[in-house]
Amino acid sequence: MTDLKAYHYFEQSLGPFRNLSSLSNEEAEIVTQQIRDQGRNFASKRSADYMTIRRALEYKAYEQFKAKGGTPTNRYPHYLTLGACEWLSSWYTEPDIVMILWEDLPAEVVSFTYGDLFSTMRYMDDKPYRKQIYTKDEILEIIQAFGWPQEWNRLGDQGPERYIEVQVWDERIIQPYTRA
Repeated sequence: MTDLKAYHYFEQSLGPFRNLSSLSNEEAEIVTQQIRDQGRNFASKRSADYMTIRRALEYKAYEQFKAKGGTPTNRYPHYLTLGACEWLSSWYTEPDIVMILWEDLPAEVVSFTYGDLFSTMRYMDDKPYRKQIYTKDEILEIIQAFGWPQEWNRLGDQGPERYIEVQVWDERIIQPYTRA
């Protein structure tokens, strides 16, 4: 696999780049509870402390990315995958996808984790890519060393990493793909 496009999976009826982190704590909790109550998709299985954990992990990612020279304009990222991951389509009742080309992902506002931010930062093992945020150049080295999780862990039976996550820290990157 050499697919260096970023993919954003979403519920077609809601549109792309709807981000819980853009909401106040109270609003995010209401939406999260509604998703749980509906019980229709993968996100309905999230724990009660999901938003607290998410905000803490996003802060950690933000700080790591800044320490590596990133210049995020948002305090929270928008999430995509590097390369296609068909498994993510199963999270939605009516899935849709936005694709962004590699060259349209400015290095100063885009970071990566080898695996989902949650599992990368929280899973306890000795894999060298855990608890790390990578720059655009660094993720290419990590792929060279470890391959594409979408290939070697297609079924999720080899560990928590199912894809490479892209964190976009600037609204201008996603604006052309959002609904008015």
